[in-house]
This record gives sequence, structure tokens and C-alpha cells, in this order.
Amino acid sequence: MQDCLFCKIIAGDIPSKKVYEDENTYAFHDIAPQAPVHVLVVSKKHTPDVAHAAQDLTDAELAACLRTCAKVAADLGLTEGGYRIVNNCGENACQTVKHIHFHVLGGEKLSERMA
Repeated sequence: MQDCLFCKIIAGDIPSKKVYEDENTYAFHDIAPQAPVHVLVVSKKHTPDVAHAAQDLTDAELAACLRTCAKVAADLGLTEGGYRIVNNCGENACQTVKHIHFHVLGGEKLSERMA
């Protein structure tokens, strides 16, 4: 999508601190981290959110997002202590970029409040 921030990051038009990339996903450090480790995992195929994923992504493309979350967490040493995966869907959930993405948060004990 032409105006999408994450599509521009995936294309290399906007710089990012890449953590991981494969044929379906791109993972990079969040520019405003909410935890010591805060990585965004995005689908390379544009879809606005989870609500649209069923029509826009294959099951394999959607599953790849979660597999990448787990890989990133392991690569960054979060597996033993634990981590949180967050997906915001829509305005009321405070989704600011309308491109499906998952936040991988960890590196310290996280608040018991919902992220």
C-alpha cells in the first residue's frame, strides 16, 4: 500500500533496525519501546488488521507472523523469562498503523495490566 508506514519500512524506503526477515514477515525494533525489548513483527503482505486477515492473508501467512514472534523472542533471549505478544485491532484498541503487526515485549517483568 502506497501510504502505509510499515509497507515503506518493509520496502526499505524508511530505515529500521531490522531483527529478522523471511518471505512472509519483517521484524524490527519499535522506535518508542514500551519495554527493554520491544520488537514489531509485521506481515509483508498488507492487510489493515486481524479482522481483515481472513480475507487478505493465507493461513500460512498469518501463522508465519506468530512463528516469527516466537523466533524473535528466542533470538533475543526472552524465552526463559517470558514475553508478551500484543496485537491491537482498530481504533478503540489504539492501533496507530493500519497494517497488521504484533508487538513482542519483554526483558523485564511486565505489568499485570493488559498492554
